[in-house]
Amino acid sequence: MKSILLSLLISPALLLCSCQINVNGNNDDNTEQNTTDNTSDNTSDNTSEETQQGGEYNAEYEDYTRIPIQSQVTEVQPMTGIILWSSSGNTSKSWVTMEYSYMKYNDVCNEKGKYDWTAMDNLLKKVSGRGHQAVVRFCYVYPGSFNSVPAYIKNESGYQATTYNSEDGRAEYPDWRSEELKSFHMEFHRLFAQRYDDDPRLAFVETGFGHWGEYHVYGGRFIAGQTFPSKEFQSQFLSAMDGWFKKTPWMISIDAADSYYSPFSQEPELLKNKFGNFDDSFMCSDHDGYNKECWEFFGKERYKVAPLGGEFSYYTSSDQKHCLDKEGMHGRVFEDEVAKFHMTFIIGNDQPGKQTDARIKEAAMSMGYRFQVDGFRIKEGVGAVVNISNVGVAPIYRDAYVAVDGKRGNYSLRNLMPGENVWIKIDLPEVSEKSVVSIECDHLVSGQKIQFQTKD
Repeated sequence: MKSILLSLLISPALLLCSCQINVNGNNDDNTEQNTTDNTSDNTSDNTSEETQQGGEYNAEYEDYTRIPIQSQVTEVQPMTGIILWSSSGNTSKSWVTMEYSYMKYNDVCNEKGKYDWTAMDNLLKKVSGRGHQAVVRFCYVYPGSFNSVPAYIKNESGYQATTYNSEDGRAEYPDWRSEELKSFHMEFHRLFAQRYDDDPRLAFVETGFGHWGEYHVYGGRFIAGQTFPSKEFQSQFLSAMDGWFKKTPWMISIDAADSYYSPFSQEPELLKNKFGNFDDSFMCSDHDGYNKECWEFFGKERYKVAPLGGEFSYYTSSDQKHCLDKEGMHGRVFEDEVAKFHMTFIIGNDQPGKQTDARIKEAAMSMGYRFQVDGFRIKEGVGAVVNISNVGVAPIYRDAYVAVDGKRGNYSLRNLMPGENVWIKIDLPEVSEKSVVSIECDHLVSGQKIQFQTKD
């Protein structure tokens, strides 16, 4: 993303629209929630007056026996942290949980109606084989490298690509006047979601248009409706994505805040779609200017709906070298910025050569969710209650459940926002003081585990 200060129209109506997006909870009568953030209304009405803030007292459970337990979060948690490109030689690092990859459309389709997902399958097999999950972004234009429009579309009568020497490198732009290209783009993502939406090897999907799919054409050849899709088509596509990807969180660049490229300013209703954002120049010198404006355009509470991520700035070699310095860079410390923007992950492919593993792990553990069990009580012949908080900076974006001896509660922890606390009751007559508390999630690959810390 280029650091150019643009004049963005950020109206109160747009911010209100984005801040009213809610996560639908699936709580039941066995859940009582204590919310420490009064701005959050992401769950259904499950707040109990008997639940005290930050404590484990609840009058309903006075006759339950408190069982001391001890646990620590010792590793970067699944679906969070500082991630590497799948082609990196450092993916065996213990702090890696996810791997990133650009993907080419023409690696999947070159003949109309014929899709071969081998390239995607191979990536997921390779990444999951290392005990990690994938973050992928299909893109058409990678300046200086490739254009991935399928061959059958390029060979279509009347199709005319535009080649230009942009400041990012020589780029071949798709011809978005092509009805076949637009039809393919819609069909591709529908089939993509149909095949992988429930695949635990896939963590998040990024999407977009322009250079690298980052919603810009810096120093390039921008022609609306020709080298860049029309706002009308973008609106159609962005709305459809919510219907296609029902489980996998999807994200677009913060550069889409710019009305020069995107339709959001003209169609604020699009902000209700449940997408996250990525920032590909995180920690740059101008981050408090252009980048912050873009983040705020999409709403300060978007993290409650979908993940926020990005990549460390490459504007200067100094950015990569110092972005994780303990004392900070450009007057900002990484962990503080993570908390401010509720970041779940960031691409830091060059960091193994800039920082120690200990420092990278420390920084990575500041990202995303972190669960803390504040109390565990049992009543033999009846069951258990667990008091749990999210002391991280973001929610978990897949369903996860507190379990006692393998018996899950009914409350999904994806509804538990940072700063919130919830009681979860589990009917388990055979419960005992030796019962084991755990957090279970079906969207993990072999070797992954969600940890929790305790106050005991």
